[in-house]
Amino acid sequence: MPSAATEELVSQVEQATAAGKLTASAAANLRAWLTEQRYADYVPAIAEALAAGDWATLDDVFWTIIPFGTGGRRGRMHPFGSNAINDRTIGESAQGLATYVKETLGTGAELSCAICRDTRHNGERFAKLCAEVMVAAGFKVYFLRGFRSTPELSFAVRYKRASCGIMVTASHNPPSDNAVKVYWSTGGQILPPHDKGIIQRVMNCQEIERADFDAAVAAGQIVYCEAEVDAAYIDAVLTQATPGPRDLKVIYSPLHGVGATAVVPVLERDGFAEVEVFGPHAEPDGDFPNVPGHVSNPERPVVFDAIIERAKQTGADLVVATDPDCDRIGLAAPLEPGSDQWLTITGNQIGALLADYVLETRRGKLTPEHFNLITLVTTQLTRRIGDAYGVRTITDLLVGFKWIAGAIDDNGPERFVFGTEESHGYMAGSYVRDKDGAVAAMLACELAAKLKAEGMTLHQKLDALYWQHGCHVERTLNVQMPGSEGMTRMKEVMAKFRAEPPVSVGGLAVAQVRDYLTNQRTRNGETSALEGPTGDLVILDLSSEEAPCGNYVACRPSGTEPKIKFYLFAFTPAEQLHDMEDAKADLEARLDGMEQDLRAFAGV
Repeated sequence: MPSAATEELVSQVEQATAAGKLTASAAANLRAWLTEQRYADYVPAIAEALAAGDWATLDDVFWTIIPFGTGGRRGRMHPFGSNAINDRTIGESAQGLATYVKETLGTGAELSCAICRDTRHNGERFAKLCAEVMVAAGFKVYFLRGFRSTPELSFAVRYKRASCGIMVTASHNPPSDNAVKVYWSTGGQILPPHDKGIIQRVMNCQEIERADFDAAVAAGQIVYCEAEVDAAYIDAVLTQATPGPRDLKVIYSPLHGVGATAVVPVLERDGFAEVEVFGPHAEPDGDFPNVPGHVSNPERPVVFDAIIERAKQTGADLVVATDPDCDRIGLAAPLEPGSDQWLTITGNQIGALLADYVLETRRGKLTPEHFNLITLVTTQLTRRIGDAYGVRTITDLLVGFKWIAGAIDDNGPERFVFGTEESHGYMAGSYVRDKDGAVAAMLACELAAKLKAEGMTLHQKLDALYWQHGCHVERTLNVQMPGSEGMTRMKEVMAKFRAEPPVSVGGLAVAQVRDYLTNQRTRNGETSALEGPTGDLVILDLSSEEAPCGNYVACRPSGTEPKIKFYLFAFTPAEQLHDMEDAKADLEARLDGMEQDLRAFAGV
């Protein structure tokens, strides 16, 4: 029976809800945390927030239960709350994983889990918490001390033949955030049906059982293995190296993350002697202090400004940056050899360049059964490159690298060549089942060195690919919609795209609508079945006399962040190209029109 003090706290919640200070969903979750025994440790801190009248924070951290998205359970850290990353939500995640794995593999299985973390705040605390939960559940834990990359965790799961894995990271999110990424025994992130099974156990978690970390280490239940795994991981990355020129001066930035543990030794072993770690970003720091806006995302061109200036000062040929957990890369290069004009390279462009390089270096070993992997919102340039080399490209994958990883095993790892997604994630080889910034950085440096020996830059090589396969220009819009109101707005926008799609976008008629949530295609008012995966994604295919099959837009809510994402694609076939710069300008103008129409239609 609730105590009088608890009833008073619940009364405060009800009064605040009646006054419009709390949403109904926040109030419901708050009442649970105030009255249910499993949350008892958090009541004093919640009581303080109630007494202070901090309704905005309370609504934010309680309005929903933080979900598993495309990359796991990710969000803003706060000492309490169902919609925040804290000991409770992290502990629930580990407990739910442990319960599900035990149920799936059986009580007689030898259970184990690999765990590591990046440089974010509370990373070590959360990693040790997860280890304690897994040990209490009967798992042996392979623990990598210090900070390591997400792809090394994926590798560790496979290398140690672990039952599962946990990576504590929020990737490129702001410093306020942290997360857990959960991995299956394949080394890939959780896929259906396991994702729903784990989520069910997480949401129904009552008690979080923990062992003592130090005692578990002494008993051999937690095994430190970073030295062994580091060496094996670097060796595995280098299996994807190709001999060739290595005369390249590189400025590398880990953006205050873990990248120096992976990229630097890989490049050194691959023969790149002139690699300078950019000083202002070298120190591991979860605040990302010297990165503009404190957001260490290599998708953002602004993070390269200072690094490019250093590259110009030193006569460097290439800039490489990795995000905090080193599973994504960004690149910048001069437009021409020796030029003082540098530009960053988009995620789609990097993917196309690396796909072409990997296919070229493996020419002679490829068969029509070999395959590349891209998502539904990745440039079709990569597919066209694959076609030219005589390999197939699997394109109907949802957003999230876990789908690429799953497709590797579905289609045969021995025939897998290269995987890429538009958000700067790349993978070659079958030693991991996640995108890997180390192998991508290595391949990019090998390509840049080869091009340098031929008197070219990455930008010039990209133009050569355009001349061969057609000019492709893409753009991604991220529209933030935070909080409970934002979630409602996101649903309204997606519903509008489905029920009342625009008749034209950017001056091009909408030829058909592909709705992957209902798996239906609508064209000329007629609806038919749409083959492919099922997910919350709508694609509008646009028609034009110049390019009947290359201009389209996609719309989806993010699976990990409170935002909606629009993907814009414009294309001119190779046979219609006359002046490359004019073609690019025309396609950029087309994208401008698309963006304007989409924003107006969605009201954002």
